[in-house]
Amino acid sequence: MKHLFPSTALALFIGIGLLPMSSNTFAANSWDNLQPDRDEVIASLNVVELLKRHHYSKPPLDDARSVIIYDSYLKLLDPSRSYFLASDIAEFDKWKTQFDDFLKSGDLNAGFTIYKRYLDRVKARLDFALAELNKGVDKIDFTTKETLLIDRKDAPWLKSTAELDDLWRKRVKDEVLRMKIAGKDNKQIQETLTKRYKNQLARLDQTRPEDIFQAYINTFAMSYDPHTNYLSPDNAENFDINMSLSLEGIGAVLQSDNDQVKVVRLVPAGPADKTKMVAPADKIIGVAQGNKEMVDVVGWRLDEVVKLIRGPKGTVVRLEVIPASNAPNDQTTKIVPITREAVKLEDQAVKKSILSLKQDGKDYKLGVIEIPAFYLDFKAFRAGDPDYKSTTRDVKKLLTELQKDKVDGVVIDLRNNGGGSLQEAAIPAVFKLDPISATGTAIFFSALISMLVLKI
Repeated sequence: MKHLFPSTALALFIGIGLLPMSSNTFAANSWDNLQPDRDEVIASLNVVELLKRHHYSKPPLDDARSVIIYDSYLKLLDPSRSYFLASDIAEFDKWKTQFDDFLKSGDLNAGFTIYKRYLDRVKARLDFALAELNKGVDKIDFTTKETLLIDRKDAPWLKSTAELDDLWRKRVKDEVLRMKIAGKDNKQIQETLTKRYKNQLARLDQTRPEDIFQAYINTFAMSYDPHTNYLSPDNAENFDINMSLSLEGIGAVLQSDNDQVKVVRLVPAGPADKTKMVAPADKIIGVAQGNKEMVDVVGWRLDEVVKLIRGPKGTVVRLEVIPASNAPNDQTTKIVPITREAVKLEDQAVKKSILSLKQDGKDYKLGVIEIPAFYLDFKAFRAGDPDYKSTTRDVKKLLTELQKDKVDGVVIDLRNNGGGSLQEAAIPAVFKLDPISATGTAIFFSALISMLVLKI
């Protein structure tokens, strides 16, 4: 059973399995055998139809949208234009206006081909970086005056392997220099960077067919608007956590930042916040369970790092962190032990406030209900738990409280709402707001709306 949760637009949940395919274009790699199967074809066709019918703006799927999908896909895979060659792009350009036709017919081969070429190019770059390191960090010449363009989003695609080699030689040199400035010696730098690049190669070999399908279909979905997303099963688990407003972990929101994981914010009074040793914008480069060996996670997938950090309450996780408070080139780290706890994500729960206003010489009380997300604890709801967490229930409770406070009107604040459960978002709320009458009341009507279901 597959679930579709329209929020501001649509959030797509589709669990998929793929069968292998052989490729003769490049030397054999683990990802050469990844190929969409019948389930993916059906799923993609259903996604196309659902967006066509249910997206609020109903934009056409045509050649113009195909170009958007194509450009967005390249930007997703290689935003710094450091992997693909100009010859790759010239080869892919033949599909530039055909993605609309591919999607309408369920043809996923172009999306898979581009992604696997990207994996080939990344592997080649990592192999090159390792070869540079194998020459010895002490052999790097820092006396030559040269520059490295960091922001390459508008740079031209490089034309040859030699040009890519030169770019990556400078990148390796830059990383070595930054670590030298941070006080690392040559042996430490050699070991750390070698381990880092090998870890990244290992991540490539762990690429799942679902990753390719998700990247491609998500690029298509997000071409409609930035709030339309496809969710893989792993992301669906994260979605469930967000919907239930609870998890067992350290209480931090993370995101990928190039090859590192960055702390976006901390849950107030959560385990990480309580340590006073972790702050927003800090970068996590290592994770260890209890007293076990620290695992270098630079270059790892965000979901893989999150899996290491999450765990049962009462257990300890140690994080190797580069503080955001460091100087720009200071890569000095610190170890932060954190005891995991059950964390309530109350900052995403609805909340109320009362504003006192004056109009035409008369005082009024205006209730404000802020709804940051349309959440619903699906597991508790399906299990029949009478106390399941829900936007509807929480809003209804706050409305009752505001009625007791005798407010003259109510405003629903959805400005920062990123969406969530269709079952909650589609429940109509009708408010009778009468700022003239001192007896103005808020009337709340609720009706459960069945979720759209796909069977594939």
